[in-house]
Amino acid sequence: MLNTLKNWLTQPVYFRYALGITIIVTISLHLFLPNDIYTFFILASIFLGMGFYNASVWFLCVCSTLIVFARYYFMPEAVTNITTFFIHLFTYHIITFISVGLMHNYQKTRRDQLALIKALTNALDSRDKYTYNHSENVAKYSLELAKKMNLPKDQCDFIYTGGLLHDIGKIGIPEHILTKPGRLTKEEFAVIQQHPKIGHETLKHISHFRHTGVLSIILYHHERYDGKGYPNGLKGKEIPLYARIVAVADTFDAMTSRRTYRNELDLNYTLNEISKNKGTQFDPDIAEHFIEMYQDHP
Repeated sequence: MLNTLKNWLTQPVYFRYALGITIIVTISLHLFLPNDIYTFFILASIFLGMGFYNASVWFLCVCSTLIVFARYYFMPEAVTNITTFFIHLFTYHIITFISVGLMHNYQKTRRDQLALIKALTNALDSRDKYTYNHSENVAKYSLELAKKMNLPKDQCDFIYTGGLLHDIGKIGIPEHILTKPGRLTKEEFAVIQQHPKIGHETLKHISHFRHTGVLSIILYHHERYDGKGYPNGLKGKEIPLYARIVAVADTFDAMTSRRTYRNELDLNYTLNEISKNKGTQFDPDIAEHFIEMYQDHP
């Protein structure tokens, strides 16, 4: 229930739908329970504030006033005198604007959280000038791919956050290994392979990341579809969907960006390599969606 509410808070449009449904239910119930529908007018005020928190003050005041008039229209027996009317009018306005304030505060918290995440990933990427902006790029490609796959907006947001944080575990990898210009030794590569677990251990206590799948991206983005990846050797659909999406985006940015040991690779060559590795390194359906994304927007 709590997770559902959090998902709703990330998409105010849901509260607009809820407002419309509440109005329809209120009108319907009026035919059967005319004296027991006042609660729905309160809900309508709450949903109005949550769904239209960015609207103008005048819009909110007018809509809140209409809710009060609707209450008196459907419940005329509630009208006692003009004082009662203005008390209700004041109360419903307060309910609406408290809801507006709560939604504004939640959205500000989300923006601040995202800004902090970007600051952390920029600090990580700055350790190597050749991989600077890698996390932002992977997040962007992952988001575009998720949209191409028609995933819900809240899932797209979670995937974007996971893309930003997918390599956060590299903060625990020695810099001489991260920035080594030549080929890594077997021992050095084994150290690099620890970064998904380091990232997971670092952030595993953040319940929001656990519930939204961000932690699964951090831990499993180097798993391969054929089971030859790391750290757990998961195979096929055992690998969480979000991680399979970020895996393609991560590889694409790595191949099309300059590294200490090579220049960036050609776009067509990179897409061809992704195509050749469908069903082995990558989920074939996801890889195909990614390739189509560039065919649609060359």
